[in-house]
Amino acid sequence: MVETRNRTIEIDGKEVELEKLIEAYQKRNNGVESKAKRKYREAQELKPYQAELIKLQKHLEQNNQKMIILFEGRDAAGKGGTIRRVTRYMNEKHYRVVALGKPTEEQRTQWYYQKYVSHFPRGGEIVLFDRSWYNRAMVESVFGFCTPKEYEDFMQGVKGFEKDLIRQGIVLIKLYFSVTKEEQARRFEKRKTDPLRQWKLSEIDVQAQERWDDFTNTKYEMLRRTHGHQNPWTIIRSDNKHKARREAIKVILNSIRYEGRDETLNYVTDPEIVVSGSRELELMEAERIKEGKFLG
Repeated sequence: MVETRNRTIEIDGKEVELEKLIEAYQKRNNGVESKAKRKYREAQELKPYQAELIKLQKHLEQNNQKMIILFEGRDAAGKGGTIRRVTRYMNEKHYRVVALGKPTEEQRTQWYYQKYVSHFPRGGEIVLFDRSWYNRAMVESVFGFCTPKEYEDFMQGVKGFEKDLIRQGIVLIKLYFSVTKEEQARRFEKRKTDPLRQWKLSEIDVQAQERWDDFTNTKYEMLRRTHGHQNPWTIIRSDNKHKARREAIKVILNSIRYEGRDETLNYVTDPEIVVSGSRELELMEAERIKEGKFLG
C-alpha cells in the first residue's frame, strides 16, 4: 500500500490533502456498482436460465417439435437485445432469427402470410421473429402502408391462422415489449449520439414519438382482437432491459415441459414485468377512464 499521509496535491490553486481526497472519492462511490460490474452480474444471473434454454432446445430436437417466438413492440423496446440473450448459447443448427425488411413487389402480390410461412421451423427447430406478421396490425396500420381493407382482413383472420399453427403442433409464443415514452426517447437520443448504434435509427423511429398515441391506440386494438386463450399475448415491461430479458426467458421456459429442468431455479415471473394480454387490456381501459385516453 502506498503511504499517503500528509501528502498534498494542488487543485485549482489550492492545496488538498491526498488522504482526504481519497476518502471523499471512496465515500462517493461506496455502494455504487460500476457499469462493468453490473453488466457482469447481470450476465451471470442470466446464465442458469440460458442453460435451461439449451435443454428446451434439445427437447424440441429429440421430439421433432417446432417453436415460433414472436417479438413485437415499439421501436427501441428491447426486442433485439432480448433475442441475443435468448440465443446466446443455443445450438446454431437448431434455431433461426428472422427479421424481414420491406416486402418486395412480388411479395405484395402474394398471400400476406406467405413470406412468413416460408421461414417457419422444421421439426426440432426454433424460429424467433424480430417483428412478425403483426407488422400489419401495428406499423403498417399507423403509417398507412396497408389499406383499411387489408388491415381488417388481417385482424379478422389472424386468430384462425394461429390456431391452425397450434393444431399442427407448433408451440407459439407471442411477446409484446412495452416501453414508456420517456424511456423510448432516452434510447433514441442514445442512438443519435452513439456511432455504434446510429444504424438502428430509422425514419420511422424518428416519427415514433410524434405518433405515440397512434401506436398506443393500435396496440389496444391489436390486443383486444388478437389475444386469445389458445394464442395469448404476454406483455413484457421493458424499461429495465435486464429484467425484461430475464423474465422473457422465463416465459419461454414455462411454455413447454422438457426433461432435466433445474427445479432449484426460480421460474415464477415478476408481475411487475410480465403481464398477461387480458390484464394489459384491463389496465389500458382503466387508464382511458381515468385520463381520457390510453397512456402506453
